[in-house]
Amino acid sequence: MLSLPLALLVALPALCASEPVHIPLIRRHGGRAKTTADHLRNAEFVRMRYGYSSGSPASSLTNTSSTSKRLDRRASAQSLNIVNQNGDSSYFGSVSIGTPPQAFHVILDTGSSDLWVVDTNCVTCDPTSPAFNSQNSSSFQVLDSTATTISYGSGQVQGFVAQDDVTMGNFTMSAQGFLTAEVTSRGLLQGSVSGLMGLAFAAIASTKTRPFWQNLISSNQLEAPEMSFWLSRFLGTTKEEQPGGSFILGGTNTSLYSGTLEFQSLISNIPGPASFWLLGLSGKPFRIVLTAATPLIMTMTGITVQGQAIKVATGANALSAIDTGTTLIGGPTTDVAAVWAAVPGAVKSVQNLGYYEYPCSTSVSISMAFGGQLWPIDPADMNLGPGSKKGMCVGSIFDLTAGSAISPGPGTPTWVVGDTFLKNVYTVFRSSPAAVGFAQLSAAAGGGSGTPGAGPAGTGSSSSGSTSNTGMHTVQSRSLSLSLMVFGVVVYLL
Repeated sequence: MLSLPLALLVALPALCASEPVHIPLIRRHGGRAKTTADHLRNAEFVRMRYGYSSGSPASSLTNTSSTSKRLDRRASAQSLNIVNQNGDSSYFGSVSIGTPPQAFHVILDTGSSDLWVVDTNCVTCDPTSPAFNSQNSSSFQVLDSTATTISYGSGQVQGFVAQDDVTMGNFTMSAQGFLTAEVTSRGLLQGSVSGLMGLAFAAIASTKTRPFWQNLISSNQLEAPEMSFWLSRFLGTTKEEQPGGSFILGGTNTSLYSGTLEFQSLISNIPGPASFWLLGLSGKPFRIVLTAATPLIMTMTGITVQGQAIKVATGANALSAIDTGTTLIGGPTTDVAAVWAAVPGAVKSVQNLGYYEYPCSTSVSISMAFGGQLWPIDPADMNLGPGSKKGMCVGSIFDLTAGSAISPGPGTPTWVVGDTFLKNVYTVFRSSPAAVGFAQLSAAAGGGSGTPGAGPAGTGSSSSGSTSNTGMHTVQSRSLSLSLMVFGVVVYLL
C-alpha cells in the first residue's frame, strides 16, 4: 500500500452542533446466486484487507499505457438512508463533492479510512458508475501529483490525492482530503457505486488525510462524536438494489432499537494510535449449545458440548475488527474449527479454502457476547447457499488465516466481524470515549426474532455502561480505551 505526505487540511471555524442527520442506506444485489468462486474471492479479499493473504490471485490494478502516462504526472447530527448492495454484501450512501456539487454513491466502510471516488479519466472503471469531473469544480485542488495506491481485500485503486468540498446530508467539509481514482481493479465497483467512504481512524489512511467523520467532530459539526448503523436484510432477492437501512451521523435513532445500548470501551494497550474499530477476545471460552428445543438464548455458564468447553485464543493476539465493509465473519483457524465441530455433519469445504459446509436441513443459530448480553444471529445469515455436495450449505464463519503463513502483529485483528453479525443488532461507533455499542433491533427495524440473553457468568457488565435513550442523540461517558471484549459465542442447532 502506497501513501503520500499531504499538506495540512485548511482549518475551519468551529460550528454550532445541531440535530442528528439520517442518511438512507441502499443495498445492491448482483442478480444471481453466489458461486464457489464468489466465496473464495470474498474470503481472500478479507484476508488481504487485514494482512493474511494466502497468495491466491485477487483482483489487481489494470493499468493501460494511457492510464500509466496520466498517473506519472459544530452544526448537527443527521440520519441518512443507505443502500443494501449484492444480497447484503455491501451498503452504500450518498455524498456530494465539488462546487457545484456532484453526487455519488459510496460504500460505507468502518474497516478503512480513505474517501475516494472514480475520476472521469478512469479507463478501467465500470462505465455505468458516475465519475467525478474535477474540471467542473471550482474548489478542487490537487495536493500531490504523485500517484497514490489504496489496497483493499477486493482490489486496489490508484490516483491523486486532492481536496474539495464534500457534503453528506446537511454536513459539509471544505478542503476535505480524498483520492480521485484513475485506475481500479476490475470488478471492484458495480453499477451506480462510484467509490468508498472509510469510517475508521486516520492512522490507517493511505492518503494521509483525516477521515470525513473525524473532521466533522473536530470542526464541532456533530452533536455527539458518534455514528450508528441499522443494516437491512434482503437475502434471496434478485433485485439489484433495496432499501439498506439507516446511517446516522452524530447520534442514534431510538425508533430503530429497543432496550438499552450496551457499550464496550476499545482496548488501550495496543501500540500506536487508534486504527480499526477493534474488539479483544477475553479469557472466557466460546461455548456451544446443541438443542432441538425452541431458540432460547441461554447463558454460557456451565454449558458445554458433550461436557467440553471450546476455548479460543485471547489477549492482544486475538483482536476483532467490527467492519461494515466485510460481509461475513472471519476468525483464526483453531477457533473456527472448534465452532464448526459443534455442528453435526459440518466438514471443511473441498472447494472453498477456509470455509465449512453443513447439512442444509440444519438451522444454525450463533450468538455472540461482548462483555454482557448474548446477541443472536439469524440462522438465515449463517447460510451462504449450496455447497460443493448435494444437501450441504456453506457457512458464514470462515477461517481468516487459512493458507497464510503470516502471524498477526501488534494491533492486527484475527477476527473480523462483518455484516453477518451486524444485520442483527443496532450498532453505534463512538470516538470519545472510544467505544462500540450494540442494542436489540426494534420491531420497526425487523427485530424481535431473537432476544438477547444474559452474558457468560463472571464477565461483568459493560465497561462503558448501558443506557436507555429518549431522543435522537445519546452521549455515553466512560473509558478512553481502544477495543471491545468478545466474551463468547453460543451456537444452537434447531
